[in-house]
Amino acid sequence: QRVKLFSFHVSLQAGKTLSVRKWQAAFTSEGYLDIGKTLSRIQHGGIHPSIRGEVWEFLLGCYDPKSTFEEREQIRQRRRVQYARYKEECRQMFPVVGSGRFITAPVVTEEGQPIHDPLVLLETNPEKGVLIPPQDSVNGNTMASSSTNAANNMEPVKDKKIIQWMLTLHQIGLDVVRTDRTLVFYEDQGHLSKLWDILAVYAWIDTDVGYCQGMSDLCSPMIILLDDEADAFWCFERLMRRLRGNFRCTDSSVGVEAQLSNLAAITQVVDPKLHQHLETLGGGDYLFAFRMLMVLFRREFSFCDSLYLWEMMWALEYDPDLFSMYEEPDAEKADGAKGKAKSIRQCGKYERENMRNAAKNAEGPLPISVFLVASVLKDKSTKLLQEARGLDDVVKILNDMTGNLDAKKACSGAMKLHKKYLKKAKKP
Repeated sequence: QRVKLFSFHVSLQAGKTLSVRKWQAAFTSEGYLDIGKTLSRIQHGGIHPSIRGEVWEFLLGCYDPKSTFEEREQIRQRRRVQYARYKEECRQMFPVVGSGRFITAPVVTEEGQPIHDPLVLLETNPEKGVLIPPQDSVNGNTMASSSTNAANNMEPVKDKKIIQWMLTLHQIGLDVVRTDRTLVFYEDQGHLSKLWDILAVYAWIDTDVGYCQGMSDLCSPMIILLDDEADAFWCFERLMRRLRGNFRCTDSSVGVEAQLSNLAAITQVVDPKLHQHLETLGGGDYLFAFRMLMVLFRREFSFCDSLYLWEMMWALEYDPDLFSMYEEPDAEKADGAKGKAKSIRQCGKYERENMRNAAKNAEGPLPISVFLVASVLKDKSTKLLQEARGLDDVVKILNDMTGNLDAKKACSGAMKLHKKYLKKAKKP
């Protein structure tokens, strides 16, 4: 079953959603944005789909609300040039990048030796728009074979950083063909290769994280909402700044485990019976919630509902100093609390609560996503207590709610739990 974009399950309520008119009215003639009013609208009813991409750029910290139209255009053009440089650097190492094709099988061994496999490269059938292996690619007799030949005529690679990057490229390809495959948008091979290109470039510039499964789910909405590939890349890069800690792995742990242990601590405070039950079942590590946190509920909500959930989360968490924190992290540290106190009225509701309680939380505020999972668990508490006799039952109960969750209700529940947790955590 093919799904067209923005066939909304959530109903956009007139007067509550951030409409095109309200969005345009939020800017001064120079381009300064009244972010406070904008956040209030989003927190109550989400964003109209036609302006979602440009609003997300502000929510994710790509642009400063205190900037002019002209300043933002300069930043946009500068970033597009920077992305083109990154992409060209990747293309020089592996010419399939930027060619409109992508790979789904390994191209190098762990020692850097090329793997010559004609079925590795995927080509578009122009008539049907489906993926087919290129014909006679070993002899170079394909439709557009400069990149194909270059990939097949690869020299051995010695640089460990490049080998590591090239080893991830086929995994990105395998995930790309599985991402949002019910959407009509991805019947176009150009869109699939754009997703692959962005993820390949990101894996190259963020060597600590590289590429991990789940990132394609986070990146996909960006290329759907933003036509320009570079703009989509920078939006994804900003989202990853929030989430990259979850994807960082060591030999013994995955970054998201820190959030899972926070989730356990929250559940223990707000629903001790449920926490005890989950511990008894051997689920005290809360690994069953791993996916929800890694891909921000993309699998638990429909495509459109998950976008609605994301923008509500980001509006609630919004910090007006986000742009400067990303652009000038050292200056932000020096400026510190002084700048924040001035801008509390421009913060999201969740961020305000965190600022009021900052002194009590030595490790810094937890993301709202952790409280969202806690809210979902609390909502299913009775069912989990009565019906879950093992971890398989817990997973089944949570899987059964896929597509049946209400984004607004989940955010409201997360906010309530957050307040409850802060109150109880304050008590000696």
